[in-house]
Amino acid sequence: MEKEIEKLKTGTTTVGVVCKDAVVLGAERKATMGYLVASKDTPKIKKLDERIAMTVAGLVGDAQALDRYIKAELKLYRLQEEMGISVKAAANLVANILYSRRFFPYYVQLLLGGYDDKPRLFSLGADGSVIEEKEYFSTGSGSPMALGVLEDGYKKELDKEDAKKLVARAIDSARKRDIASGGSGIDIVVIDSKGIHSVSDEQVKKLLK
Repeated sequence: MEKEIEKLKTGTTTVGVVCKDAVVLGAERKATMGYLVASKDTPKIKKLDERIAMTVAGLVGDAQALDRYIKAELKLYRLQEEMGISVKAAANLVANILYSRRFFPYYVQLLLGGYDDKPRLFSLGADGSVIEEKEYFSTGSGSPMALGVLEDGYKKELDKEDAKKLVARAIDSARKRDIASGGSGIDIVVIDSKGIHSVSDEQVKKLLK
């Protein structure tokens, strides 16, 4: 069984940072199949609701299935309650989905970020565990490198621009040192009171200068 699970592992680096007035999520784009680079342009940040998004690390099929499942549940919630779900409630919903499959789990590690009256970030494991991260977190095979950069560069009350730079640097360091992280670029989104905003490739390049 252990050997089978090893075959299912994939590499990724995703990052989430809580700043003064937003949550910034980032991910690289490489998807691997053993020693083969299966894709250089795989999106790993999923928009779930108007002000909630999720990064995924793990099996692509499991991540895609979860993405469809969660989006359907959040749409049902909006129809029934006539309002969007809170970030904490969304995190608990995802945790319940993962926990219900803990004996036959989705092979994923997730970061869920969003904005209600303040920015919030949650990390979720395949066993259904959910932890609110007050500052930052990273998932995937490149997370040790990314966490080193985050630990060194994070400060309380970061503004959006500094948070974007920190996320870009953290993922870039993992892309340079982790063989399973890389791809055609870095995806970064900012979630604040106005919604979810994507950072262009050109802007990311400027952040890394």
